[in-house]
Amino acid sequence: MTRPLSSVERSLQGRNDWLQEEERKAIESRGEIGRMEFWLRLTRSAIIKEVKANRGDVIAGFTMVCRLFQLVVQKRAAGDPRLFDHLMQYADTVLKQHGPRH
Repeated sequence: MTRPLSSVERSLQGRNDWLQEEERKAIESRGEIGRMEFWLRLTRSAIIKEVKANRGDVIAGFTMVCRLFQLVVQKRAAGDPRLFDHLMQYADTVLKQHGPRH
């Protein structure tokens, strides 16, 4: 027999369920572009909340992530997929360990 979920655990479960459902809807309506747009909207909202909470360094962090992504895409386009492959592998590992659906 398992114990009932605490209110915090229920809240997290509800958030995870919502994320999965909204992502599924985005994929159904627009495919992978819809999925990307969904996560960009969530990210933009999170950045705004962080800035309002006086944690503006989130902007520099997001900028660096964007610059990194541009670099690996450019390297892959130039014929060197290694950085892109490493970034995708690292992102997959981190999301499996710490992401909203673990």
